Amino acid sequence: MRKMKGLSLLLICLLFLITACSGGGAKQAESPPATPAPSTETAAETPKEEPAEPEAEPVDLGGRVIKVAAWWDLKPAGTTAGEKARLEKIAEIEKKYNCKIEFVNVPFEEYMNKFTTSVLAGEPFADIVQLEYKSALPAIMKGQILPISEFTTDKNNINNDADLQTKYPSIGGGEYGFDNPTSIGLGLHYNRDLFKKNGLPDLQELYAKGEWNWDKFMELAKQATKDTNNDGKTDVWGFSGWAIDAVKHFTAANGGKIVDDSNGKEGLSDPKTLEAAEFVNRLYNVEKVVKVKSGNKTNWEESNTFKDGDVAMFTAAEWMLGDITFEVGVVPIPAGPQGSADTTYANTAASAKFIAKGVKDPAIVYQIYEETFDIPPTEEYPGQDYLESIYTNQEDIDMIREHIAGTGVITVDEAYTDYPTNAFIEDIIVNNQSVTATAEKYKQQAQAAVDKMGK
Repeated sequence: MRKMKGLSLLLICLLFLITACSGGGAKQAESPPATPAPSTETAAETPKEEPAEPEAEPVDLGGRVIKVAAWWDLKPAGTTAGEKARLEKIAEIEKKYNCKIEFVNVPFEEYMNKFTTSVLAGEPFADIVQLEYKSALPAIMKGQILPISEFTTDKNNINNDADLQTKYPSIGGGEYGFDNPTSIGLGLHYNRDLFKKNGLPDLQELYAKGEWNWDKFMELAKQATKDTNNDGKTDVWGFSGWAIDAVKHFTAANGGKIVDDSNGKEGLSDPKTLEAAEFVNRLYNVEKVVKVKSGNKTNWEESNTFKDGDVAMFTAAEWMLGDITFEVGVVPIPAGPQGSADTTYANTAASAKFIAKGVKDPAIVYQIYEETFDIPPTEEYPGQDYLESIYTNQEDIDMIREHIAGTGVITVDEAYTDYPTNAFIEDIIVNNQSVTATAEKYKQQAQAAVDKMGK
């Protein structure tokens, strides 16, 4: 045992001597490394960043011309800061991709024929086209338009922030249309001068108090309709408009649809439509509060009758107000008994951008188009410059942005060949036929028109 203890002591001394003579070995182990590793606590707070993926080289299109078409000139005019910035961006993008972006303006009456014939020939006349929804639906059903999913990826702005381009409402059971974010919507406008002159309550105040509905609309229309010079003839009217549009608008404000393209069902016999048709018929033929300038209640030119300045309330798009001589206000079309604030008008002229089947490299085309909008914002909200060019009162702009924009019901009954909307309304408003009997008369024809498109 003693020999073992002595040996152990000798080994320990020897090891101590070796360690001491090794010099810097222990000091190097104690010295901090050049880049200290983070502690466990620090690493948890600041996770290691993944290295950024290198940006892919832009595609060289070899001078290809990318065409963007509409029935008006889509090229930025360069009159506002935003338009100037986009023109500069377009020039930058053209250089980046070695391409040329051309804006094609085709007259409306020639537009759809040009689109259809060129797509059928396999050579769309433009890479991106503006189409009304009622024109796009038949093309979608025939497979002539690409869904957004076929030319975008999860990296595109439209599938993320969507502040450059945004998906427009579904049509034909899918997402096809895209365009700039917008703050526009169609409301019921009113002649503020007439309202003040006749001591009528301001409609925006009624709306704020929750008193704006069909009953109040009818009450005010009756109060505004009068003979002011005592010649035995009415010279101021409560309402004006195109009767066919009026029925569509009040149907939407009652939560209904003239036709539902999402489920392929006619809507003329829908109780919500019938209720709206009864209400509009009462305006024209019972209370007689509607000015009909042309003598034809279903003449589309009646859409402009309000410009005479002797009509208290009217449905009109904002672009129709350019040449009026009176102060105007706007509120949503009043909700019907079955309606809500979610749907307030029929968007009969809804349109968006689409990419047709046959366009070469649609993903690149879309990417380039989207990038042309990637500019520093010059507006506080989308469409600010446009709205402020139309309306002088901030209250009207706020009403549109907060209570009207986004509440339109896409109305595509005109997409279906032989769909009898006009005949249905003509029989009721012009020929004074029963609403329910007229709906029964045209119900089968309406459904057959819907079914025909799906075949």
